[in-house]
Amino acid sequence: MKNFRTSVLSLIILGGLAVSCNDDDDNTAPVIEEPIESPSASELLLNSITADGGIPYNVNNPALSFTEAQNVFLPSVLGIDFRIDRDEVPEGPTARFPMFQGWETLPDGSRREGYYVITEASDANLARELGVIFSPRMANSIGSGGEQSSQWTEDGRLIFEGSVDFSPKRSLVAGGASEDGFLLGFPPAQANPGAIADENWSSYVVLPDSEIVINAQLVANSTGIHDRIPHPDGNGPAQEDDLNNPNLAADQASVVMQLLDGWHAGRPYYFHIVTDTSDPGPATIELGVYAPRLNSLPTFGVFPGGSMLPFSPTANGRTTDTDGLGVQGLNTASLSDRQVQDPTNTFPIDPSDSRYAPMWDAHVTEFTVPESERPILTSFGQVNELLADGTLIPFRGNGNPAPLENSLSSLLTATRAIINCPVITQPSSSVIGTQIGLPRNQ
Repeated sequence: MKNFRTSVLSLIILGGLAVSCNDDDDNTAPVIEEPIESPSASELLLNSITADGGIPYNVNNPALSFTEAQNVFLPSVLGIDFRIDRDEVPEGPTARFPMFQGWETLPDGSRREGYYVITEASDANLARELGVIFSPRMANSIGSGGEQSSQWTEDGRLIFEGSVDFSPKRSLVAGGASEDGFLLGFPPAQANPGAIADENWSSYVVLPDSEIVINAQLVANSTGIHDRIPHPDGNGPAQEDDLNNPNLAADQASVVMQLLDGWHAGRPYYFHIVTDTSDPGPATIELGVYAPRLNSLPTFGVFPGGSMLPFSPTANGRTTDTDGLGVQGLNTASLSDRQVQDPTNTFPIDPSDSRYAPMWDAHVTEFTVPESERPILTSFGQVNELLADGTLIPFRGNGNPAPLENSLSSLLTATRAIINCPVITQPSSSVIGTQIGLPRNQ
């Protein structure tokens, strides 16, 4: 099987990968100067999947049919492993996504080949044709400075305005106890993300000559791979930027990524991926890309306005499972070995709601009671009730000074940290332990 490293090396030899910017070695990808009228953006993107050896999504004949119990929001997903027993599957639940090849623009103006996934689109027709989630609110990002522009190459590949460096090694040092004893582990004493985007990168990408925004997340380039791609031996998250990782298959146009758990409407298994964040802390804790440009997206703490949604992590949740509901909290995730424990954050709505957006504005809570008295937070309604009786308070590190009346919680402040969390599925408990489609590259 032709692996990604072989592909990259061959491109370097052929001069297709931009690693030099001198006048005698122009490795930039050719760009169409005039707007593309035909084929459409969906045809260009799906044709690239075919050219790369993958199977493009067919809206009229999708490869997979999902049941109501599976409750999958991303029709184009190629397979899902719903097993959560880490003794059986150390990496936990995963999903396999179609993967597109495009070009990043480096700070010096040269270009580098990169691979990415698409999970949402702001245009209903494009979302339907690509088999991704329709999220019209993403279009509110246009003109904010938090989005990035793009261009087409002659062969219908996207050229991004920015780039991501996957070479840094992730490291996290848990924080010590606060003076009052209520905080331990979070905020971390030190957080170094495993991937860092340049100032031009945003996963809210405006398609060329349009007002359509897609949520496109880079997962690999010649510098390495995304930390949410599982380790090839099944030993938890990827700890090395190994371009030969079989969970990244350029010759099959697909990539396997770890899913994180969460709570929504009183139910667990709100499975999502974390791709990039505007703050190095959550980028490190949740194995994402630190992308500072996301800070310019509109508007922190506002709902239903802006281009993002509030969600509620807790700073000091329960670290031991006392009633079978698991553990929870940024503290628990910070204290866990090799980041195998999710924060299991609380979310207000799912992609079936037209107000959904994949960018989430963190509204962090903090418990004021001993750990033995802290419940698992399972819904926004519960969060608001506990805020009202003082069991919870807004986290002392939240950036906004006061709650906003037009948020989903009039009692909770925003942290001013944005996390890109596309939601993939929220299955019923009967589905847990099963698999559907082809969850692994072949």
